[in-house]
Amino acid sequence: MSEYQPASRVTRIKASASVAAAAKVRELKAEGREILDLTVGEPDFDTPGHVKQAAIAAIEAGETKYTGVSGTPELQAAILAHVRRRTGVDYTAGSITIAGGAKQVIFTALMASLDAGDEVIIPAPYWVSYPDMVLANDGTPVIVPCGADRGFKLTPDALAAAITPKTRWLILNSPSNPTGVVYSRQELEALAAVLETHPQVLVLTDEIYDEIHFGDGSVVSLVEAAPALRDRILLVNGVSKAYAMTGWRLGYGIGPAALVASINKLQAQISSCPSSISQAAAAAALSGDQTFVRDCVEVYRTRRDLAVAGFNAIPGLSCTPSEGAFYAFIDCSGLIGKNAPDGRVIKSDQDVVLYLLDAASVAVIPGSAYGLDPYFRISFATSSEILQASVDAVRQAVEALR
Repeated sequence: MSEYQPASRVTRIKASASVAAAAKVRELKAEGREILDLTVGEPDFDTPGHVKQAAIAAIEAGETKYTGVSGTPELQAAILAHVRRRTGVDYTAGSITIAGGAKQVIFTALMASLDAGDEVIIPAPYWVSYPDMVLANDGTPVIVPCGADRGFKLTPDALAAAITPKTRWLILNSPSNPTGVVYSRQELEALAAVLETHPQVLVLTDEIYDEIHFGDGSVVSLVEAAPALRDRILLVNGVSKAYAMTGWRLGYGIGPAALVASINKLQAQISSCPSSISQAAAAAALSGDQTFVRDCVEVYRTRRDLAVAGFNAIPGLSCTPSEGAFYAFIDCSGLIGKNAPDGRVIKSDQDVVLYLLDAASVAVIPGSAYGLDPYFRISFATSSEILQASVDAVRQAVEALR
């Protein structure tokens, strides 16, 4: 039998850095090591009780069959109402695509719209999957560095410089993974002014963390700030992060009807429809009592403050408080060039991450995986006890460097 040869779309992408980090932690734990895991980007809370009960009720009522490709009428109505409350913008059911997670929506949106050579602008730091999703769908990622001097945000000048006749998409993520930055209304309006002069550019606004926000008021969506671009914006969201439903795999996109129709055409061939049980749970999450979300945000705020203060007190490390999501992006440039006790020289953020795993048993993800170094990302979607123990262990490990 001939040896299997993967398709080119497989060979041109990398394994997910966050998935690989989580797998490494599981492997070490299976070997008996006690690891303080700050890699996982999912809430450590349980799914709210009323959401679980909605799923149980759906099972008992026999709602276990195929649904329409774009979801049940009940979930569609819940999404439309939720988006209206969050953004003030009205959509119709024909504008909705529902899939097995926001990640699948993003992938199929790119699949539905990219041809070979089409360019996708991705501000860095970025969520690890964006560039590889573009590559898998024959597109060309155009990475725009957005360092600390820019507040980790895309500027209008940088956007204008990146756009070419081949540009098909801009991907925006606010609140951001990995930095936690949030674009203000004014910043979005300034980006929109550039986009208005380039009508071929679509915008994918990934708002999966929009409910996890530590500032005043709510996160402003691009569809609010730039109504003139509405017919070019695909708003992507889901229930994973805000409602502690990562395993339920339910996300949605809402945007131009023609684009959504193409996405749903692909969806029909890929998975037919999302889980009917998860849809019932998601409808309850979006339309039910939101106390759980507000309570979680306050817990995350306390954890953020603990983590930021703790890591900032360690010489060689620094970070700014996250405005949203549950991550901190920590500058470790002060450790580059130092020597570990075994003589190893710390040359990169990857070296920092490996050293912290070896010397402190603390697992984090290098900033280079997100397109910007030397940093590392931590998740504070874990207990205050684990965060404090991690800070203490990292401090001791850093103090041992020379």
